[in-house]
Amino acid sequence: MANFNKVMLMGNLTRDPEKRYTKGDQPVARFSVACNRTYTDRQTGEKKQIVAFVPVVVWGKQAENCSQYLQKGSPVFIEGRLQSRSWETSDGQKRNTLEVIASAVQFLNRAPKRSGDDYSQVAEAAPPDEEIVEDPPNTPSEDDVPF
Repeated sequence: MANFNKVMLMGNLTRDPEKRYTKGDQPVARFSVACNRTYTDRQTGEKKQIVAFVPVVVWGKQAENCSQYLQKGSPVFIEGRLQSRSWETSDGQKRNTLEVIASAVQFLNRAPKRSGDDYSQVAEAAPPDEEIVEDPPNTPSEDDVPF
């Protein structure tokens, strides 16, 4: 049987990233992401919200970037895989956790809250030598698409 382990999350950091280095000098950053789910209660018709707090681990250069540019409240989009770990505490208790090992972390922009706020500097800009094209050449029109 085939296996598939892929996670995609969008949410906000619940705390600043904690960066450390392995014995081999490999950077690793850990943080948690809060992901909200809004639903309507069938009995009361009231809107409710559930929050999942997901631990995330990032390795290498991305760990460096996350610790440098992200902070508590930063919005992110994360792609990765689930991994479970278990360990024993110093007093002999067994612990388990399920965390996301990130393969890609995209920093998202916050929408300005007031008219004076401008987050446009944070947005990723196109390289200055490249021209932005609305439709790439040889793109089929809507009439050519078979569905």
